[in-house]
Amino acid sequence: MNPARFNKVTLDRKQAVVKRSREYHSPLRAAQALDTRARVLAAARTQFTKRGYAASTIAIVAREAEVSVHTIYGAFGSKIGLLKALMDVTVSGADDGVGILERSDPQLMRQETDQRRQLTMFAAGMAGQLERLRPVDDILRGAAAVDAEAAALRQDIQQRQRRAAMRTVVGWVAARGPLRDSLTQEDAAAIVWTLTSPEVHALLQSPWGWSRDRYSLWLTDALISALLP
Repeated sequence: MNPARFNKVTLDRKQAVVKRSREYHSPLRAAQALDTRARVLAAARTQFTKRGYAASTIAIVAREAEVSVHTIYGAFGSKIGLLKALMDVTVSGADDGVGILERSDPQLMRQETDQRRQLTMFAAGMAGQLERLRPVDDILRGAAAVDAEAAALRQDIQQRQRRAAMRTVVGWVAARGPLRDSLTQEDAAAIVWTLTSPEVHALLQSPWGWSRDRYSLWLTDALISALLP
């Protein structure tokens, strides 16, 4: 056999073996990476809650998660990146990169043709989301008091992300019928943004002891009364 051809065949075989090896091991590696990521996020939540954001170093979180500091920096970039990831996962309820409004429950609400049913579904979803979110938002609010990056993150979440989400939700409702009197979609979004804020949820749940179901029922009535004819 021609030496050049022999070398090419040998190289092709080696590349094929490497490719098969990568394909075989990639699901395992992906599962391990997801498990590591979940452990780091759980450790971050524990330490941020226990020590506060400022006192919780990456090294402390790494020890809690039983990973290296390099692993955390490689996955999240920085401590504020870790906090942002924790917020994102908490809001969406899963660490799969799917946006909260793209999930099945919001999309079912979008497809619903009855406005009152839409708002009932939305209120139930927000009640569950706020129960998950509130403890982490407390961490972020505390961090924002001492860290400029955390303050900017919370402002972005509250002022840009939540506003955009509420405008979208109001648009879904307005697509199924008229809003109350001369209420604009922008004013309706402001009302929804306020009623579903972590601060309002905290005021009703903590001092008054409202349950998730009671908050959901109240929010449903409040939204229907404020938005619909």
